[in-house]
Amino acid sequence: MSTAPIRVAIAGLGAIGGVLARRLADGVPGLVLTAVASRDEARGRDFLAQQRIDCPVVALAALPAHADLAVECAPAAVLPAICRPMLEAGRQVMVLSAGALLAHPELIDLATARGGQIIVPTGALLGLDAVTAAAEGEIRSVSMTTRKPPIGLAGAPHLVRNGISVENLTEPKRVFSGSAREAAAGFPANVNVVAALALAGIGPDRTMIDIWADPGVSRNCHSIEVDADSARFTLAIENVPSENPKTGRITALSVLAALRKLKAPLRIGT
Repeated sequence: MSTAPIRVAIAGLGAIGGVLARRLADGVPGLVLTAVASRDEARGRDFLAQQRIDCPVVALAALPAHADLAVECAPAAVLPAICRPMLEAGRQVMVLSAGALLAHPELIDLATARGGQIIVPTGALLGLDAVTAAAEGEIRSVSMTTRKPPIGLAGAPHLVRNGISVENLTEPKRVFSGSAREAAAGFPANVNVVAALALAGIGPDRTMIDIWADPGVSRNCHSIEVDADSARFTLAIENVPSENPKTGRITALSVLAALRKLKAPLRIGT
């Protein structure tokens, strides 16, 4: 294993990217923050100055010149613009907008052709190690149920397109039932977890999900059920929302844990 630190760039300085920038700037063994990209460059520079973080704000196309690995912490629509330059250069990209990968399989082909790598961290869902292990055998079914406070689902394209309101709810309301592929398209900022689950297991068309807007919960709640020839298991997690109600606090911590693994002398988990 090389002793040189991994140069890390962060694309997006929102609720997740801001946390990662601060933690990396504080120091993580084997990693160094070398660049950030921000939709609003002036705001990006202001953030770095306020946090006393010394690194440049660069364009997405310039990321490969500054980093070995870029962490995507941006809206799903920006994913290709972040991934393509890095993968063209044979670099690594850590992707949080896993749902967008389902719509852009050519990015996986590009990684294969150029020797790059796309890493999808566990994020807000637990149990992906068990799912990937079960996928080495036969998985018969994977289903997931997500319950979120209504504010965490408001504005999702599926709700807007179908005229579904989640305002002033007094009881839980199921707003979607279908495949992971359909859910990722209809809720691009809300259920990247089910896309990651699908990629780890039996694919986006056989992985099923129900999504509920639930005024009785204050956390983002996910449960999965997997039936395989090697095991049958049920997993559940309740994530505390970050300052962005669409995502949980644990997501940034999951990215940090995944980054630590890249240079760790002892690595736990698949």
